[in-house]
Amino acid sequence: MFELDLKSRKSISLQIIDRIKELIVSGVICEGSKIPSVREMAAELTVNPNTVQKAYRILEQQGYIYTSPGRGTFVSDRKDTAASPAEIAEAEKYLKESINKLYLLGISKKEAKEMIEAAISERGNWK
Repeated sequence: MFELDLKSRKSISLQIIDRIKELIVSGVICEGSKIPSVREMAAELTVNPNTVQKAYRILEQQGYIYTSPGRGTFVSDRKDTAASPAEIAEAEKYLKESINKLYLLGISKKEAKEMIEAAISERGNWK
């Protein structure tokens, strides 16, 4: 399904969360699609099942997935899922930090805008 970056400072559970969110938001995994069980995902990624369980629990709390006992775990309807104000504030904080870093590196405002536009274009599949 995807790979993890074992050298990343980001925890494995957060990498799983981010990657599954990305697959859902981009439409690679559609609403109602079944996703691998905790054990299947743990085996595929060669990580502890508790790590996957933690990621799934958080994704379920955030409304990205739901579990149907005896049937499995499925992708929720995206219309019901919105970013929390805390998530938006955190993303804005990182954006401001990145812009400040460009400023401190001596990058012009025009160059910074071009870099941001290029990053948005590379993102693809963005509404």
